[in-house]
Amino acid sequence: MRKLKRSARLVEMTQYLLFRPHTLIPLTTFADRYNSAKSSISEDLAIIKEVFEEEGLGDLQTLAGAAGGVKFIPKVSKAYSLQFIQGICRQLEQPERILPGGYMYMSDIMGQPLILNEVGKMFATAFASKDIDVVMTVETKGIPLAYATATYLNLPVVIVRRDNKVTEGSAVSINYVSGSNKRIQTMSLSRRAMKEESRVLIIDDFMRVGGTVHGMMDLLQEFKATVKGVGVFVESGEVEEHLVEDYISLAKLSGVDPKTKAITVVPGNYFNDGV
Repeated sequence: MRKLKRSARLVEMTQYLLFRPHTLIPLTTFADRYNSAKSSISEDLAIIKEVFEEEGLGDLQTLAGAAGGVKFIPKVSKAYSLQFIQGICRQLEQPERILPGGYMYMSDIMGQPLILNEVGKMFATAFASKDIDVVMTVETKGIPLAYATATYLNLPVVIVRRDNKVTEGSAVSINYVSGSNKRIQTMSLSRRAMKEESRVLIIDDFMRVGGTVHGMMDLLQEFKATVKGVGVFVESGEVEEHLVEDYISLAKLSGVDPKTKAITVVPGNYFNDGV
């Protein structure tokens, strides 16, 4: 690569880091890329690190030694996240979102890249310290959230199917009880989708009782996998007890009145002290 002016190099290095989160990048990579001395690269990275921290974009970690380098960890502050989620709560409180059975229409929100981007960053921040191999979700509405989260964690996505498809090859299927209507349902995961003993982060868009998430946990046992965390975009607060105890939610549906069509949505347990 041709030698760039420092201002141009800073811009290009920043973009390089932003697109490679949770990836250890040796200093020699930048030195060779920009035909610059390591000392100059270190000075540039110090500037980028300061800006990342001041603007709340994340941390730029430095690892010393021959095998060292830098690693960008995307993060977003709780204060900014709370402000953003409060805006989402106001959107979710629109009366026309009430669906039969106490469910909520969220497809329009889930289709907005800006919202998915911010939610993915929040989940990535919440689980940044966990040692995770894959992000898992069940088809179909949770898929965009899982990919948004995986982007900031730089991890692959595993999708649990409602039924086994011939294009997936041999698969493990289990029956589980839906938490909302108590019906027996089936979920399936290809044996090639994930290695045994993987460490998994489960992401879901809506959790009423938690039957689907609990079913994924049971399915993961067949792979000898470990659940390192559960992230839920919106949880229902109208149930007495969830089937899943340890999870993080960003928003909570705390009340629905079908007669008046009044909906109450508040920030989830992620914003509670001690969570």
